Amino acid sequence: MRFIKWASIATVGVAVNLLSLWACAITQEPKLTSPNGTFERLVQKVHLGPRPFYLVDDMDEGWLKNKLKKCSRGPYRKSSFSIGHRGAPMQFPEHTKESYIAAARMGAGILECDVTFTKDRELVCRHAQCDLHTTTNILATELAHKCAVPPLFDAEGKLTNGAEIRCCASDITLAEFKTLHGKMDAANPAATSIEEYMSATASWRTDLYSGRGTLMTHAESIALFDELGVDFTPELKSPQVVMPFEGEYTQQQYASQMIQEYLTAGVDPKRVWPQSFNYEDVIYWINQHSDFAEQAVYLDGVYDTSVTQAQMQQWVDDGVRVLAPPMWMLLDVDAEGKVVPSQYALNAKAVGLKLITWTLERSGLLKDNGGWYYQSINGGDGGEDVISKDGDMMEVLHVLANDVGVIGVFSDWPATTTFYANCMGIK
Repeated sequence: MRFIKWASIATVGVAVNLLSLWACAITQEPKLTSPNGTFERLVQKVHLGPRPFYLVDDMDEGWLKNKLKKCSRGPYRKSSFSIGHRGAPMQFPEHTKESYIAAARMGAGILECDVTFTKDRELVCRHAQCDLHTTTNILATELAHKCAVPPLFDAEGKLTNGAEIRCCASDITLAEFKTLHGKMDAANPAATSIEEYMSATASWRTDLYSGRGTLMTHAESIALFDELGVDFTPELKSPQVVMPFEGEYTQQQYASQMIQEYLTAGVDPKRVWPQSFNYEDVIYWINQHSDFAEQAVYLDGVYDTSVTQAQMQQWVDDGVRVLAPPMWMLLDVDAEGKVVPSQYALNAKAVGLKLITWTLERSGLLKDNGGWYYQSINGGDGGEDVISKDGDMMEVLHVLANDVGVIGVFSDWPATTTFYANCMGIK
């Protein structure tokens, strides 16, 4: 993976926009003025905060903990090993400008925009086509009645269908979409009021930074990421409406439109890692957009760890070069109780596939074993449970990087992956 050492920012004048102010705050060295009067930053000062060090302190004693402790002083630089999953959604509303900037400040070298489309077929950043009811304030606006399944109330004004509400980006136009604000992804399906329905953030997250959640189009995310000097991993989301949409907007048009927005912006394809759970999307990019083929990422959502080396070889023969399964598919526990690469991981490496994985910092407190993302090493699939505390996260990260050999890790709090990458010399 590559990252940009030089990135232009807006001209500083009397009226300075907020992004320029932020960029000024994070520079580690004085900026140089180029002949045309613009400023370029040489080194980005990364802000990690206390969390990575809390995780290290929580580790079992041993050589890895000692090594990581020696990295506590920094300085830290951004790394393409550290991928901002929807930005930094552990504490910021996902896929918002604020979340993306936070992730870049924490040293993420690559940021993700999950791409879906509005009613007028404009591309926007949302984790799912139909998640506006949980990730935005749409239910508190006049647009609620446009939802595919709008909220319903009884004669006493109590919400009656919390479990069925469904609001999609494709229900509204881009202009309407841009009037909304992002919130922490959460909902209470048993709620009897809209306020109660929307106020359901998990205890291990926070609403402290949800006062301003600026939604973004895909094109706006490209401009912002370029301004921040980071690379791009757009995910083409599986449509939750019948395709062709309204009888004429096809899946291939949708897939091509996403790539075209990078071409229109003049982005080097080597900075883009387009991804999809839909194998046909990936093959379409490989065949129709060859400049993007080498870094087209197949997200494995089949979750079949018994897939054979021969099947993976077929993926390679089809042109796939990068595979991205969830963390648990790449991990196992050996007879001595150590976390080791799974057979799935060994098969992938044997056929030459590059590996990216997801998602660190998305499981809450690991004293509760980490749930779905750790199921192959926390007893979830019937095997041995070796997950008991937050510090175990760093042990898992080390196995993924050092033994499995992943080239990037998605994280909901990129400071953790940035810290590890810096400590281990991973650019």
